[in-house]
Amino acid sequence: QVQLVESGGGLVQAGGSLRLSCAASGTIFSINAMGWYRQAPGKQRELVAAITSGGSTNYPDFVKGRFIISRDNAKNTVYLQMNSLKPEDTAVYYCNMVIKLFRADGPNYNYWGQGTQVTVSS
Repeated sequence: QVQLVESGGGLVQAGGSLRLSCAASGTIFSINAMGWYRQAPGKQRELVAAITSGGSTNYPDFVKGRFIISRDNAKNTVYLQMNSLKPEDTAVYYCNMVIKLFRADGPNYNYWGQGTQVTVSS
């Protein structure tokens, strides 16, 4: 069984910064893509940042230049550094990982963290 545990959310003023972390534990052979998503009340979940196993990153325009995703493969952990936060960044943030459990030729499984609340006050 695999578990993703997030930390680092909280309340911050507009213009401030937060750093989210998400650590995976369990029977893990390898982790492919990692990403962060968010969901605000009444809205659909949306991609915030993604990083491949090779370190290539992808950001939507609304966070580009403000958010930075990184990963530590030795710790099975993904980070999201959020700078210049805006009230519209307020949401529950979820990490996501695509994981191979037992062997290189096995299937990929998609796992989600429990979510962490980020609130940006104006």
